[in-house]
Amino acid sequence: MKMITTTEALAAFCTEAAKHPYVTVDTEFLRERTYWSKLCLLQMAYSDPEGGDAVLVDPLAEGLSLEPVYDLFRNKAVVKVFHAARQDLEIFFVDAGVIPDPMFDTQVAAMVCGYGEQVGYETLVRKIAKAELDKSHRFTDWSRRPLTEAQATYALADVTHLRQIYEVLAARLAKTGRERWVAEELAVLTDPSTYESHPEEAWQRVKTRNHSGRFMALVKELAAFRESYAQSKNIPRSRVYKDDALVELASTKPQNEAELGRSRLLLREARKGDIAEGILRAVKAGIEMPADKLPKVDKNHEKMQVNPALADLLRVLLKAKSDNEGVAAKLIATSAELDAIAAGERDLPALHGWRAEVFGDEALMLCDGKVGLATKGQKVVTVRL
Repeated sequence: MKMITTTEALAAFCTEAAKHPYVTVDTEFLRERTYWSKLCLLQMAYSDPEGGDAVLVDPLAEGLSLEPVYDLFRNKAVVKVFHAARQDLEIFFVDAGVIPDPMFDTQVAAMVCGYGEQVGYETLVRKIAKAELDKSHRFTDWSRRPLTEAQATYALADVTHLRQIYEVLAARLAKTGRERWVAEELAVLTDPSTYESHPEEAWQRVKTRNHSGRFMALVKELAAFRESYAQSKNIPRSRVYKDDALVELASTKPQNEAELGRSRLLLREARKGDIAEGILRAVKAGIEMPADKLPKVDKNHEKMQVNPALADLLRVLLKAKSDNEGVAAKLIATSAELDAIAAGERDLPALHGWRAEVFGDEALMLCDGKVGLATKGQKVVTVRL
C-alpha cells in the first residue's frame, strides 16, 4: 500500500505527476452525517512507458495539506481525469475554491461515445480495460484507520484502470471529432456556480400543492433558515427538519414555542433552542413579507399544452438520432424536454450547441412540418416534405 500522509511526500508526487500529460483522480468520502462531504481518501495516478505510479493520499493525516494537489489542479498543462466528477469537484471547490482545469470526465465521454446512459465505472472497466472490479468495499467507512490492504487495492483500482479508459475514450473522441461535444458538457461541471449554495433559493426544491404567494413566502423563509443552519452546523438538512415538517409549519404558522410543540412532524430537538427560535423568526418574516416580494412559482410548465402526437414523434426521432450517432439518448434530450418542445418551448439545451446539430435542428423542422419520419430498412430517417 502506498499511502501518502505528509505534505512533503504529496508535493513530491504532484511534482512528478506534473511532468505527465494527465493524472487520474478519485475520492472516497462520507456525507450521511454532514451537510458537506467529508473527504476521507484521495486516489491519484499517472501513466508513463514504465507503467506510471498510483498513490493513496490520507487527507485525515495530521498536518497534511492538500495544497500540492490544488497546485496540480491549477496546472493547465496536465489534464485531470475523473469518472462522474460532480461530487468530487464539489469537495475541492468547497474546501479550497479550486476546480481542476483542464479536466475530463470519462462518464460524460462514454455517453458521447455510445456506452449508454449514466454508464458506471465498473462497466467501462469491463468493456475497455477487460478487467473485473471487486466491489465488496463499496460501502466501507472510509474515515476509519488503518485501511486494510483489500480496501487500498479497491480504492487504487478506481484510478489505475481509469488511465486506459481515458486514453481509449480520448482517442475515440479525437477520431470522431466530438471533443467539442464533451467540452460543452464539462463547461457546466467546471462552472463555480454549479457548486455554490444559496439558502434563499432552497424553497424551489420543496414540493407542495399550495402555491399561494403568502404560503410560499413562509416556505421560502423556513427553507432558507434550514439551509443556513444546516450549513453552519455541517449537518444534513433533514436533521433540522424534513420537507413534510417544513410544509406543516408553513400551514400552521406557529407563533410561539407552545404552538411549535403541537407540530406532529417536527423533531423533538427542533421544538426548543436555536432551531425553534429560527423557525419562529422565519414564520414571522414570511407573514410580514411585502406583497410585492412574495415568491412566485413558475406555473408555465404545469399549463404547458403538450401535443402528445408530436411528443411521440420527437421520441422516435430522438431514438433514431441516438442510435445513428451512437450517443446516449438522455444526454441529447430528456423526456421533459421533448414534451416542452412539443408544447412550443424553444429555450432548451436540446436545441442548442452540439445537440442542435445532432437532434435539435431536425426536431424543430419536424415541429414545423418541414420534415417527416419514414423507415428505411431497419432505420428511421427524416424526409423533406
